[in-house]
Amino acid sequence: MKFDSPATDNPIDRLQVVGQPLDRIDGPMKACGTAPYAYERHDVAAHPAYGYVVHAGIAKGRIVSMDLAEARRAPGVITIVTAENAGKLGKGKRNTAALLGGPEIQHYHQAVALVVADTFEQARAAANLVRVQYDAKPGAFDLHNARTNAVKPKSDEPDTAVGNFVEAFAKAPVKLDAIYTTPDQSHAMMEPHASLAAWEGDKVTIWTANQMVDWGVQDMAATLNIPKEKVRIISPFIGGGFGGKLFLRAECLLAVLGARAAKRPVKVALTRPMMMNNTTHRPATIQRIRIGTTPDGKITAIGHESWSGDLPGGGPETAVQQTRLLYAGADRMTAMRLATLDLPEGNAMRAPGEAPGLMALEIAMDELAEKLKMDPIALRVANDTQVDPEHPQRPYSQRQLNECLRRGAERFGWSARKAQPGSVRDGQWLVGMGVAAAFRNNLVMKSGARVKLDRSGMVIVETDMTDIGTGSYTIIAQTAAEMLGVPIEKVAVRLGDSSYPVSAGSGGQWGGNSSTAGVYAACVKLREAVAKRAGLNAGDAVFANGQVSSGGRTVPLTSVASDGELVGEDTMEYGDLGKKYQQSTFGGHFVEVGVDSATGEIRVRRMLAVCAAGRILNPKSARSQVIGAMTMGVGAALMEELAIDKRRGFFVNHDLAGYEVPVHADIPHQEVIFLDEVDPMSSPMKAKGVGELGICGVGAAVANAVYNACGVRVREYPITLDKVLAGWG
Repeated sequence: MKFDSPATDNPIDRLQVVGQPLDRIDGPMKACGTAPYAYERHDVAAHPAYGYVVHAGIAKGRIVSMDLAEARRAPGVITIVTAENAGKLGKGKRNTAALLGGPEIQHYHQAVALVVADTFEQARAAANLVRVQYDAKPGAFDLHNARTNAVKPKSDEPDTAVGNFVEAFAKAPVKLDAIYTTPDQSHAMMEPHASLAAWEGDKVTIWTANQMVDWGVQDMAATLNIPKEKVRIISPFIGGGFGGKLFLRAECLLAVLGARAAKRPVKVALTRPMMMNNTTHRPATIQRIRIGTTPDGKITAIGHESWSGDLPGGGPETAVQQTRLLYAGADRMTAMRLATLDLPEGNAMRAPGEAPGLMALEIAMDELAEKLKMDPIALRVANDTQVDPEHPQRPYSQRQLNECLRRGAERFGWSARKAQPGSVRDGQWLVGMGVAAAFRNNLVMKSGARVKLDRSGMVIVETDMTDIGTGSYTIIAQTAAEMLGVPIEKVAVRLGDSSYPVSAGSGGQWGGNSSTAGVYAACVKLREAVAKRAGLNAGDAVFANGQVSSGGRTVPLTSVASDGELVGEDTMEYGDLGKKYQQSTFGGHFVEVGVDSATGEIRVRRMLAVCAAGRILNPKSARSQVIGAMTMGVGAALMEELAIDKRRGFFVNHDLAGYEVPVHADIPHQEVIFLDEVDPMSSPMKAKGVGELGICGVGAAVANAVYNACGVRVREYPITLDKVLAGWG
C-alpha cells in the first residue's frame, strides 16, 4: 500500500480499541519472568557453550603477538576465535570499526578474541590467560583539543544558510553568543548486549537483542560474506536499547563465529565495561549558539554550530537539526564539524541530535529571555512559526507548540514563578522553575506485516518489528483488533523474527506509527480476502463484534474461515507528503527543582510534559515512554558523563557504579498531558511518535530551573554541585 495522500476516515477512527489505555499484553510474561530474552534461551539450542570476549587493552595501535597456548590448555576450553582464524570477514555498512579487531586496533576494548568453553566461568578464566602484546600509538581523545582540526562531515547538509546571518546578527539590538557542552553518554540499558548462535549446515540462527532485525541480517550476511537468506535473527524481547542495539555488535558476530568454530551453539554476553567501551555511545558536543533579536524579542538572526567527534569513517552528532525548524527568524545558519577521535564508536542514542541540541538551544532561549526581560514562554510564543523557516512555502502538518506551552504553564502554576533568581525558599532549599520546548522530527519508515485469520476466529499478526520495552505487542494487537472488529484477546502478535515480513523496526521514534501502519495495510488485504470469501462487497464491509457485514448480510468471521485460514500481507510505503509538509512532534517540559543553599545539591521536585504527537495509540504505554524519557533527561542534566582517560583513551566509569543514572529516589511525581491531535499527513494511523520527544528539552528545563533557583548558570553538562558552588564563588 502506498500512502501518498492525506488519510481520510478509516476503521482506526472508530477508536474502540486503538487509543484506549490498555495494559501491555506482554506485561504478565515480564512480571513473571517468562519473557524469553536472548541470553536466557534454554529451549532453542541444546547444550550451548559459552563465549567470553577478550578485548583490546589499548586505544590505537597494533597487536604484535597473541599467545593462546595457556588459554587453550585451560579446563573446558573448546576453541578460541581470533581475526587470524576467523576467515575473511567483510564489514556491515552500519559499523564504523571492525567488530573483531586485529592486527590493527581502532579503539579501546575492541574485541580481539573469543574464548569458547563448556561453562561461562571456564571461558572467563581462560580468557584471562590470553597474553597480548601491543605496539601502542598516540591517539586523539579530547574533543576540545581536536576541535581545531575538525572538518565538514560528509552527512546531508552539514552547513545551511538562509539570508545573511552574520550581517543580521551584527545589527541585532539584543544579542546572545554562548558556548554549551554536553559530554559523552552511555545507553546504560539494563539488558546487556547478548546473543546465542547455532548453525545448521550453512545457515545460522541467532537469538539476539537487536532493535532492527533486518538491518542485523543484512550486516551479518555482509560481514560473513554469505547470502542474506542464510541468516535468521530472532529477537522477540529486548531489555532496553535506546539506540544502542540498532546495529550489529561484537557479541553477535562472535557468537556466530564461535558457534561455527565449536560446531555447537554458543552464547555470548558483553560485560558492563565492554558495553560502554566496545559498543556505541552518544558523542560529546561543543555548541555555539548566537541569537539576535529586536527589543520586543523577535528573532532576526539565529545561528547554531556544533562540534563532535568519532572514529574515522564515522558521523557527527547532529545537534543543530532542531534549530533549523523550531523558531522563526529570517536570517539563519547552522554548521556541523566532525573531529577524528580514537574513542569507542559514537552513534545514535535516544533522540540523536535533538536531545543534546535542545540541551543547548533551550538554555540559550532562557538566557535571551532574561536579557530581554521577557517571560521565557512569551519569548518562545513570540517566535512561533507555522511554516518551515528555511522553506516558507512548506507548512507544518500540525504544530501545537504554543498550546503545549500554554497548557503546561496553566497546569504547572507557571504564573507563580519569580523571575528574579533566588527569590523562593523552602527551608534550606532555594526553589526554582524552568521550562523548555520539546521538538523531534516525525520520521516514517517502510513497514510490512502478515495477518492471518484462522478457523477459530483468532487473528495472528507476524512482522519482524521489535519490542524494546515500548509496547509494540500491544499497539500492534490494538491495530489488528480495530481493523478486524475483534476483541484484543482474539489477536496473537508474533514479533522479532527475520522470517516474518520486514518492518520499520524500533528506532528514531518511527517504530510505533510505522509498524502499526504496516499492520493496517496487511489488515486491509485480509479484510478484502474475508469479504470476497463471504460474498460481500469489500468496499462497504463493516467488521465489528467478530463479524463482517455488508448489504444487509452479516457473517461471523469463524464461518468465513471455516474452509481454511485466510492471509493478508502487505507493506506500507510512503509518497512525498513528507516533502510537502514538515512533520514534527512538539512539547513543553516544566521542571521545579530545589538547590540546597549550603551544599549546592540539586533535587528535582516536580516535572510535567505536555506533548503534541499525533494520535496517541495507547495513552498508558505512551505515558510510560514519556516519563522514562523524562527520567533519562534528568540523568543527562545532572549525572551522566562518560569520563575519559585522556592518556589511554577509554571511558573510566564503565559500569553502573561509576556511571550514574537516576533511580526511583531521584525522580519525583511526573505528569504527562497529551494534546488531542491527529495528523492525516503522517500515516493512516494519523499518529506520529512520542518515545524520544519525552527526552527532548528536559535537560535544559532542569538547567533553567537550577538557574531560577540559585542564580548559577551552568553551560557545561552535567550540572553537578561543584559547578553550582563554583558559580556562587
